[in-house]
Amino acid sequence: MKPRVSPPQFHGRLHDARTATSIGRWLGPAFAVCFLTGLISHFTQHPPGWLADAMPSRPVWGYRLTQGLHVASGTAAVPLLLAKLWTVYPRLFARPPLRSLRHALERLSVAVLVAGALFELATGLLNTAQWYPWPFSFVPVHYAVAWLVTGALVLHVAVKAPEIKAHWSRRSPGTLALPAGDGPDRRSLLAAVTAGAGAVTLTTVGQSFTPLKDLILFAPRDPDQGPQSLPVNRTAVAAGVDRFDAERYRLVVRGPRPFTLTLDELRALPQHEAELPIACVEGWSRSAHWTGVRVKDLVERAGAPAHARVRVVSLQPRGGYRVSEMGHAHARDPLTLLALRLNGEELDPDHGYPVRLIAPNRPGVLQTKWVGRLEVLA
Repeated sequence: MKPRVSPPQFHGRLHDARTATSIGRWLGPAFAVCFLTGLISHFTQHPPGWLADAMPSRPVWGYRLTQGLHVASGTAAVPLLLAKLWTVYPRLFARPPLRSLRHALERLSVAVLVAGALFELATGLLNTAQWYPWPFSFVPVHYAVAWLVTGALVLHVAVKAPEIKAHWSRRSPGTLALPAGDGPDRRSLLAAVTAGAGAVTLTTVGQSFTPLKDLILFAPRDPDQGPQSLPVNRTAVAAGVDRFDAERYRLVVRGPRPFTLTLDELRALPQHEAELPIACVEGWSRSAHWTGVRVKDLVERAGAPAHARVRVVSLQPRGGYRVSEMGHAHARDPLTLLALRLNGEELDPDHGYPVRLIAPNRPGVLQTKWVGRLEVLA
């Protein structure tokens, strides 16, 4: 009969409560920023009916900032979460596995938290690269799991509050003495984790914070790369609108006084200019100079009431974002344009030639390209 082998015992500074608490000081805020900015992103893209008219059009850089923070905090959380798991994983092998009902609920919440957090960060990173190797729709599942992770995190912090308090600082009462050796020094570990989180942030955040664009190493987008020095996510070929007859183009504006405009008639209308960013959900953003016709002038000509919403319909035959809606704040904002020119040049087909929507404080997926119709909604 073979002798019973005891499970491995873990000691030392890499696997103690104070190290876990120290990393948690950074991981908690990273998750909080990621969650809150994710909520902003979700409700900006998919506002419920009661919220649609409350979505602000200013500041013009609002979505660019919040979505940039969302992706940056999620990216920084990756090395922080891995380090946190390293410090606490020996507890997963503790015996007995379940000591009481309270202990069982605690372990269940930890399992949900760990699995959900890994899922959120992994799928979020793959989304920035526009790679979706799964059968489900990313947006609703990512949103639902974010609430699950947040709930599990709040429960975990509540359960661990006494331990967190005891190890929050070096002089906290109740802090236990630790072995002098055995493994890398805690300060070295924390310095390495901080450097890792800083490095992945600095080498990716330039896709949104363009002053750091020269440091981009791992970001999936370079903000200067693309037609007319502006990236695109969906090309005209992919959207099925690459073969376009400008002579036959008509912009249909539906409302109490509907009308139709040819491309030449659109060009003959008063043209307005705006410096506005394209800010995409994948985390990249870039400001550009746009020239076109104000949407407010078109919908007023169509007899739109002051608080009417506007639906924008693309010429592309299919796609999840071929139709978008604007609340009255965006529709009436003088910076919201049906753009005909980009950086002084006629729009490239990949940027929505002949006409595209550009509006302040709005996700890139809702900046509808290849616009064929505006509809005033009661």
